[in-house]
Amino acid sequence: MTTASQNNLPDLRDLLAFYASAGVDDALEDAPVNRFAEAAARQQPQARGEAAPQQATVDGATKPQPPTFTRGGIDERPKAPPISQPSATATVPDEAQAALARQLASTATTLDELRQRMAEFDGCNLKFTAKNMVFADGNPDASIMLVGEAPGRDEDIEGLPFVGRSGRLLDRMLAAIGLDRTSAYIANVIPWRPPGNRTPTPHETEICRPFIERQIELVNPKVLVNLGGPSAKTLLNTTEGILRLRGNWRVHTTVAGTAIPAMPTLHPAYLLRTPAHKKLAWRDFLEVKAKLRALS
Repeated sequence: MTTASQNNLPDLRDLLAFYASAGVDDALEDAPVNRFAEAAARQQPQARGEAAPQQATVDGATKPQPPTFTRGGIDERPKAPPISQPSATATVPDEAQAALARQLASTATTLDELRQRMAEFDGCNLKFTAKNMVFADGNPDASIMLVGEAPGRDEDIEGLPFVGRSGRLLDRMLAAIGLDRTSAYIANVIPWRPPGNRTPTPHETEICRPFIERQIELVNPKVLVNLGGPSAKTLLNTTEGILRLRGNWRVHTTVAGTAIPAMPTLHPAYLLRTPAHKKLAWRDFLEVKAKLRALS
């Protein structure tokens, strides 16, 4: 590796980080495209003294025009390849789709019915970029239900919530208060992974809200734990930040009017980035343990 290429490594890392944050997770071509070679090829005719492409002036500025290739009056410019259409049509989130989600969720009488109706629902555009729908994991008869925001890459691959690094941390947090996945039920507000792990839009959240609310209603846990700010804000109808919400008991009220004690706490992914705040989550889980004992 040359000294120049070594000096460009930080710029390359910054570019890749920008692509990742923008949601880019697939290449458009099977092989890399050498844009420098393309630019050099465009400059060669001018270097040989050939006529440059025609120029057009727009608002005083010169704008290059594509050359015209003709023979006998027939336009022989190369045609662009046809654009392949996706097998399924992504849906722009709107109120009609949210209304349909509410109707489908409200008529599901069991978790299996709810899962089936969510799998058949095409009203959320996230479904068309995700590999799997992530419905839930754990015991639906458990006294405690934990709800995060949306699946990540590992969850999308396996079709189960909290199976990556944050999932392993959550397992340890549950074990610390004597629970595991056989004595807890785990789900997400959004059942499909947003591309590039981006934040779900408010429209996407509103479309998925009826499904998670019905899921909570069917499980009917004694205690609900909101993992992270998005889950707490969506299910507790608040705009407060998670650091203000955590550690304080709130109430999630189902559509049928059932009041369920809810504890907002920090998301395991946040705790991996900010280990100093694990002590705050530990206090929250001790509160949950005490509440479960009081209600048993």
